[in-house]
Amino acid sequence: MARPTPFHPRTSAACHSYAWKEWAGYAAVRAYDLHSEGEYFGVRHAAGMIDVSPLYKYDLRGPDAAALLAWLFSRDIAKLGPGRITYGCLLDERGKVLDDGTVSRLGPDWFRLTSSEPWRGWLVEHALGRAVTVDDITETVAAVAVQGPAARAMLQAIWPAVSKLGFFRAVAVDGAIVGRTGYTGDLGYEVWVPAGEAVALWDRLLEAGRPYDVRPFGLDALDVLRIEAGFVLQGVDYLSSRATLLERRRSTPDEVSLGWTVDLDRAPFLGQAAIREERGRPPVWALVGLELSWPGIEQLYASLDLPPQLAPVASREPVPVYDASGRTQVGYVTSRTWSPITKRYLALATVRGAYAKPGSRVKIEFTPEFERRQVDAVVVEKPFYDPPHKRGVPK
Repeated sequence: MARPTPFHPRTSAACHSYAWKEWAGYAAVRAYDLHSEGEYFGVRHAAGMIDVSPLYKYDLRGPDAAALLAWLFSRDIAKLGPGRITYGCLLDERGKVLDDGTVSRLGPDWFRLTSSEPWRGWLVEHALGRAVTVDDITETVAAVAVQGPAARAMLQAIWPAVSKLGFFRAVAVDGAIVGRTGYTGDLGYEVWVPAGEAVALWDRLLEAGRPYDVRPFGLDALDVLRIEAGFVLQGVDYLSSRATLLERRRSTPDEVSLGWTVDLDRAPFLGQAAIREERGRPPVWALVGLELSWPGIEQLYASLDLPPQLAPVASREPVPVYDASGRTQVGYVTSRTWSPITKRYLALATVRGAYAKPGSRVKIEFTPEFERRQVDAVVVEKPFYDPPHKRGVPK
């Protein structure tokens, strides 16, 4: 049975749809109302808040904490300054991706790692002989993300110090830790508090957000938002190297569009040699952004005497990607959605390296009325949506 998060007394009372799903063993709201559209637009045009407590969270402390993370993580954590946050990958010895997440440096010898899977055993195993402690704080620390263009104005009404907080920076305020990060591709913050203070924080945030019509949002809206941002999801857009028996399903950072998170030229780290060797060869696979042809979708439905019909939520159903002729499979779509703000049908897909260049033409399997058809698509740059206010800081 799924466990309640520390925010459950408030999220359950607000969830009129009764639509829940399991997330890392916790009960998480899919949509608060019968449709998630209002929650989506709340984030893109004002602000929304989502309970992200199910994220796995680890505090690493001690003189060797930075060295341990630098060994296991794609980023050179030894160079991460206090109050800074970075995003990257946990790697295995073959340079394959175990998980992706963030590392925050909250003090000289204090780091916080977030991930989508449990990694305490992995961290402790590699911590042997090092002066570092690893604490799993998943159950004792609650987290809520406040996302959207009004997020800064909303939070600075509670904590004025947040007003000048830079992108991927963190600050401690009144017993809470506020980090300027998120999973929506918009201006956003994540707030961390002891679990016992979660309900009070939720109420405080709702009150501060009242002038901006802030509302909670669930995982259905988040899925559309993160696809627009071009963000990958472990277990959907790629598999952890620990979670598959098939070598071909294990991926390097480059193959899941996370090669930019690898600080390769530094002191040795786990998987470094394998990644360096891989980069000396042409890429076999690449995770790309696709834009599906809207006229093609219209024509497809018209051929069946139907108007275009799109699912009201994102799809994680994998479907084949073919070359421009439609005869040879060259990959597969992992996530797709209609993007309300860009007015485009977007997808994330893994394709053969030869088809990864922007502008490459492919076809996607599309199945209206139980008939397997194909729709034209083109490889495009990610992110699909990247507003300037996401990174900017007021003067």
